[in-house]
Amino acid sequence: MKRNILIVEDEESIATLIKYNLEQAGYDTKVASDGKEALEFVRVQSFDFIVLDLMLPEIDGLEVCETIRKSGNDVPILMLTAKSEEHNKVTGLQMGADDYLTKPFSPKELLARIEAVLRRTDRRVTSDLRTITVGNLILYPEQIQAYLNGELLDLTRKECEVLIYLAQHKGEVISRDQLLHEVWGYDYIGDTRTVDMQVSRLRDKIEENSKEPQYIKTVWGIGYRMDDPS
Repeated sequence: MKRNILIVEDEESIATLIKYNLEQAGYDTKVASDGKEALEFVRVQSFDFIVLDLMLPEIDGLEVCETIRKSGNDVPILMLTAKSEEHNKVTGLQMGADDYLTKPFSPKELLARIEAVLRRTDRRVTSDLRTITVGNLILYPEQIQAYLNGELLDLTRKECEVLIYLAQHKGEVISRDQLLHEVWGYDYIGDTRTVDMQVSRLRDKIEENSKEPQYIKTVWGIGYRMDDPS
């Protein structure tokens, strides 16, 4: 069965280009020209992937992404942006996007990014689904959920994926570049500030004192290590 991809892009020429190349690659597609239409599509239909432009009429891409994630929908999302400012990319990832691509881009690069994200998603579905316990944390990789002291943590998808990855490698020193590659799936060396920001937000949510973390320890000059406080 073909995978179904929603393209959310208000520039008709770009939407047409993306649609043509995705269908040539064997995907079924649907196009939404604004954020409101995109959310309506997602409400009534299931998609395997969403290509989401950042700058949209009605409702912008960041709000669309956040709304989808808050509804509990974990569909993979790749965000397109014409802006090069770091905060737009980081904000998109914080809202739950799985990857981003800056305009202008080549159709080959877009396809490669989509396929890389889908491979990671498929691996997660077929991977070991047991719960992971670290101290008072209980993690559920299948549901992308985490509980602390029995309470469900309010985490973005990416925050939870970072936490799960660190927990799966408890006691190991994980470099920032390794986290970028394994969690974000970059085929290149990304900006490690993205990782540091996610870890900082995680510490605010799981640590009694984020300045003296007991779970996620910094290994200076390298990255992070998940410890069991108990």
